[in-house]
Amino acid sequence: MKRGLITWDKAEISPDVFAQRVNRVRRVLAARQLPALVVYSELWRSNQARFFSNFMPYFNRALLIIPRDLPVTLLCGLSPRVYGWIRSVTTIEDVRPAGNFAQPLFQIARERDWTQIGVLDLEQIPYDLHQGLHSGSLGVVNVETAAVFTPAEDETELAMRRKTAAFAIEILEDEIQHGVGCMDHHLVGRLERRFRRAGAEDLIVLLTNGRTAPAPPNGATLEESFSVSVAVEYRGHWVRVSRPHGMAVSPDAMPRYAERLDGAYPYECGSGKITAQHVEIEHQGKRLFYSDTIL
Repeated sequence: MKRGLITWDKAEISPDVFAQRVNRVRRVLAARQLPALVVYSELWRSNQARFFSNFMPYFNRALLIIPRDLPVTLLCGLSPRVYGWIRSVTTIEDVRPAGNFAQPLFQIARERDWTQIGVLDLEQIPYDLHQGLHSGSLGVVNVETAAVFTPAEDETELAMRRKTAAFAIEILEDEIQHGVGCMDHHLVGRLERRFRRAGAEDLIVLLTNGRTAPAPPNGATLEESFSVSVAVEYRGHWVRVSRPHGMAVSPDAMPRYAERLDGAYPYECGSGKITAQHVEIEHQGKRLFYSDTIL
């Protein structure tokens, strides 16, 4: 559950940035002769809608509709009592109740004489919604992620992630030096306080003393070889930073292997090769672990 305030600081991301991202979508729609693109959003898949409009749901589902020549519309499963809040922290003015999503979308299509629309990653939306979109006379065609969603090439997106990583590194480097000998819950509590005060909206902290993979705190006393991995969200931008306590390990003692992944996940990667890297080190009788997903 997100416990921080979701907001929009226009000094960090100006309305022009969102306008440029939407204009790229519209150029693709024009080239493919499609009147609109539908972007699915939920708590676990909010990056694309956030990229185009700054909409990030606490929970529930939504469809962001980006027409080729009209303002953006949001079909929202949230209560109408939060529509004013949505308008205040996004570029969206037209917010409508969703119901079962398909029928309200069909109604908008009839009002605007659309006979078909594009759906971003059509085959990756939930089964019930996929079935609903195919239940009417409106044609739906897939628009692949790489055609319109390119955060790895967006300077504002990269700047926000760099800012998030910078304060995450600063907090970790400051707090981890006081961790040896304290209970893992206490260190995580201090990290929670620091990150929330810095503006973090969501936070996942994993720790290990080197004998297990990193995990949530469980009441263990942190030893000299402990390490911490933090995934933090700031203004909807996620980064992950890991910090060892500083135990020296020879690079020659680091066997590693990589597993090639394909597909569009995670969305942040943009185009290119996505690699899952797993490292396990035997050192002074301890098994040390590290894993990450990298571009």
